[in-house]
Amino acid sequence: MKISEIINTLEAFAPVALQEEYDNTGLTVGNKENDCTGSLVCLDVTGEIIDEAIKKNCNLVISHHPVIFKGLKQLTGKSMVERIVMKAVRNDIVLYSMHTNLDNIKGGVNRMLCEKLGLANLSILRKSPGILRKLVTFCPTGHAEQVRQAIFLAGAGHIGNYDQCSFNTEGQGSFRAGASSNPFVGNIGETHFEKEVRIETIFPAYLQSRIIHALLEAHPYEEVAYDIYPLENEFEQTGAGMIGTLPQPVSGREFLEVIKKVLNAPVIRHSALVDRMVQKVAVCGGSGSFLIPDAIRQQADLFITADVKYHKFFDTEGSIVIVDAGHYETEQFTRNLIADYLKENFPTFAVQISETPANPVNYF
Repeated sequence: MKISEIINTLEAFAPVALQEEYDNTGLTVGNKENDCTGSLVCLDVTGEIIDEAIKKNCNLVISHHPVIFKGLKQLTGKSMVERIVMKAVRNDIVLYSMHTNLDNIKGGVNRMLCEKLGLANLSILRKSPGILRKLVTFCPTGHAEQVRQAIFLAGAGHIGNYDQCSFNTEGQGSFRAGASSNPFVGNIGETHFEKEVRIETIFPAYLQSRIIHALLEAHPYEEVAYDIYPLENEFEQTGAGMIGTLPQPVSGREFLEVIKKVLNAPVIRHSALVDRMVQKVAVCGGSGSFLIPDAIRQQADLFITADVKYHKFFDTEGSIVIVDAGHYETEQFTRNLIADYLKENFPTFAVQISETPANPVNYF
């Protein structure tokens, strides 16, 4: 199996287009057209991770954090990143990362964290604006079904828990074929009227090229009429953070103990406990303090994230408990998420989770 087949499957799950502007998600090092001997999943790529991949005959390393965030101007081995890249190249190992694109999908990093903490009724904390587009096209009534199915299979027509969503209006189209045309119906030089269906559906912008290609392939007309409109609607399936509820309210101190146990965190930092029970909980694996206002606005009792700066703990306004549970601790289950997805899609493929200790933070 080609490494590109694995990458295509991963990107269908977490499209690279959903990464943040500062990020460097995706293929970082190596030739994706190589045959895959095995894959090793980790949180961060280190020299020890590359050694483990070599030992286990894995020529694909899939990490959460990309090893290269900024462009490299030289490869001399002076920095840790340079040494990792050079070792990967020397041993023909492909490095691929799934970072903020995996953070920004509903089935990604934050869902895994929520499930580990026992949260239910999950939804995105800050939904992505400007992701949705509307496609409008027109086709003969006898071909409407095949056109609809083609664009649905390409990824259009999803609204919440429903798929194949569209609105269809019957009407009459007109056109006149030019001298150099090859009309599907009608005659050259004559105005033709045809019973048509106006098909409207929505899709995420990152699927536009695939959906338009499917439309053009399925449509019978030589020249296909279609319109694309940008939408301001929020997209329920993508965005930052997640929020959910506990089955039963618990005290703040009791839930802090749950967090420490589930995340195996030796210590957690938190703001002052508020005088009420905890049931509505927001999370953001990794650095998520930018979502504190969203957690407050959605009336979360407690917000779990990492890398919270000192002054951010003042942003609670006495209405929420902010918990800094550690960057590694809140993202550690990402490895299992990626590995489980690969095993589900490639049951006979060798997927291994790294056994190399990966948390760079130590506690005394």
